[in-house]
Parts: sequence; structure tokens; C-alpha cells
Amino acid sequence: MNTTAAPGADSLALIRKGKDYLVPVYRQRELILDRGQGSRLWDVDGREYIDFAAGIAVNALGYGDPEILAALQAQAAKLWHTSNVFYSEPPLRLAEELVAASGFAERVFLCNSGTEANEAAIKLVRRFAAARDRAPERRVILSFEGSFHGRTLAAVTATAQPKYQQGYEPLPGGFRYGAFNDVAALDATLTDDVAAVIVEPIQGEGGVVPATSDFLQALRERCDAVGALLVFDEIQCGMGRTGRLWAHQWHDVKPDVMTIAKALGCGFPIGAMLVNGRTAQTLQFGAHGTTFGGNPLAAAVARVALRRLSAPELLAQVERQSVALQVGLERIGNEHAVFSQVRGQGLMLGAVLAPAYAGRAGELLDHAARNGLLTLQAGADVLRFVPALTIGSDDLDDGLRRLDEAVRQFIQ
Repeated sequence: MNTTAAPGADSLALIRKGKDYLVPVYRQRELILDRGQGSRLWDVDGREYIDFAAGIAVNALGYGDPEILAALQAQAAKLWHTSNVFYSEPPLRLAEELVAASGFAERVFLCNSGTEANEAAIKLVRRFAAARDRAPERRVILSFEGSFHGRTLAAVTATAQPKYQQGYEPLPGGFRYGAFNDVAALDATLTDDVAAVIVEPIQGEGGVVPATSDFLQALRERCDAVGALLVFDEIQCGMGRTGRLWAHQWHDVKPDVMTIAKALGCGFPIGAMLVNGRTAQTLQFGAHGTTFGGNPLAAAVARVALRRLSAPELLAQVERQSVALQVGLERIGNEHAVFSQVRGQGLMLGAVLAPAYAGRAGELLDHAARNGLLTLQAGADVLRFVPALTIGSDDLDDGLRRLDEAVRQFIQ
């Protein structure tokens, strides 16, 4: 395996097409991924990579999973798409199974992505507030510094990071930002004009920062006190990634609304908004919709994903491999003085660069890719590790060896 070789002529030609024809909203590394199996990928030049990114926490069952493939092929031979004017079986089965697995929900809205799920939640909480004849000024949605809720205009406004909002002004009104994990600050931000709070139990793009139990419990109590809804965005941290099906299950707090996506489709686009009995009747006929939401192909795949990612043996595997990954990252950090902290939960971990290397996460990721390891960053100072939840010990150890070599080159 020669991971350091330059891309071949075919790769360079394809990369050129990307630079010529794609809207340049991504900074893609110069390799063309071609196929995958388990937690390994190969590019068109035959170079092999260990994948610690999983399509940004999407490919939770890795690549080439036979059950996922069989479900997709079986449904593809029957029905790809039908309008939501009609029923088809896979989304009906999936909705029932999501309700049963949720522990709080009564109904489900199926869509195509996490951003769409959050847009649906934003519309639902505003409609819920309006239906209760609350004063017009009681429409505020509270989110938290460091959050990330999507790229559509309302979702990016809920995302309390100015870098995602710049240039899109005027932003929609009715959003407020508070300090994450600061219970004392809620007195000033979670007031009677708040219709809903949206929060990630673990912030992903914000640096892999877990919410504390005290903070989530305080949000629940304060929402109940002022009559606001509590929305958990589990798009990245849900679906088994923390070692439980839902990240909020570690904190003994239940939401009114939960948004999910990413691992729900294990690579096939799908999202969902789950709502409890209090909010289940809020959106009636014509209040919202989507052409492709509840697509039979996506729903068939998601049914397999939900069953597999709910399995106790899979969740136990996540906890075991979480320990191994954290130990490996801390060893590398201590040996090279490159990380100041490893934080997160389950197989959603962030390694914070030491002050001497602040702002250089992207550079370290380039070294990792050249050494056959694909991973992510969460801001300029944090490496993010979200591998497949099925990753084996051999792949995990191999990936850590490649990271160690990348770090050696990075700090030279």
C-alpha cells in the first residue's frame, strides 16, 4: 500500500472536473473514493484508508453491510418512490418502529436530512405556540453557543455560530442564543417569551462537547415552568453512537420533540422528526410536507439500521471500542504533547489540539489522509472521531497507528 503516492492521471482528471463543475462550497481532499468494505475504503488508484469519519457519523454499520444492501435491493425491485398522496408499506413500518424505540414519541414526520428534520421542528414549535393563543411575542426559539442545526436559513439561524450565518442576512427573527452548559444563565435566556429550546446532547460541529446532566435536566424543568417545548437534536449523537440508542437516555431527560438523521439511513438520505403526545396533533393537513420524505427505499434501509443499531450487543461494542479509542488517543496525545484533552462519549470523540498547535486541525487531517486515515475536524482546534459503530479492533488499532505516524510528521 502506497498512501503517500500522488494521485494518478485518472484521479487528477476527475478532481479537475470537480474544480470546474461543482459549486465550490467544500474543501475536498485530492483523492477519489471508489469502494468500501467494513471500516476500510479504497480510492480509484487502489490506495487503502481506515475510515474514522463514517461519512460524518452516517455510515454507522460501515460499508457493504449485507443486510442493508439486501433491504435496498429488495425494495428497489418493488417500488422506488410514490407521492405522499398515497401510502407505501416501508415508511409505515418504520414510523411504528421509531415510535416504539423512542421511549417518548407518538408520531413521526419523515424527511430527507437532518436539516429538514430541524426545519420541521422549528415550524412545529412555532405552530404549537400559535395554536395555544399565546401572545405574539412568545415565539422565541432558544439555542446555544457552539450549536449546529443545519444549513437552511432557519436552521442556520438556530445555529449559534456566526461563521455559518455571515452573508445571509437578514436572518429570520425570533431566535436567541444562550451559554451551553450554563445552568445559571438560563434565568436570563429561558424566559416566558420562549416557545422552544433546541439543543444537542453532544455538540458535534461545536467541538464534540457533551451537555451535562444538570444542564439538560434544568432545561426540562425550566421549559415545563414557562410552557416551552424541549427539542433534542440527535442528528449526529443519536442512533447508538454514545452506547445507547439515544444520547439523552444517559441523562434521564425526555424531550417533546427529537430530530434524527445521519445513521438512520446508514448512508441513504433520510431524516425524521419524532413528537410526543403533547405535540403530535400540531401539524395538520397542509401545514408541512416534502416530496421525497418517507421514500420507500430510504425507509426500507432505515428499518434495518434501526433494528441493528438498537441491538444490545452493538451498543456494548460501542462502549468497548470507545474505551480503546480514547486510550489510544490519550496515548498519542501524551507521547507527542499534541492533544490537551480527549472528550465526548461512545464513538463520538474529540481530541483538542494543544495550544502550541491551535488552529491547525485541518493540517493534521491532511497528514492523516496521506497516511491512510480518514477523519474529521470540529472547528480549527479539534479532531473529531466518529467511526462506524461496528469497527473491529484490528481496524481501530491500525487507524491509531496511522494517526500516530501522521502526528509524528505533523509536529516535525
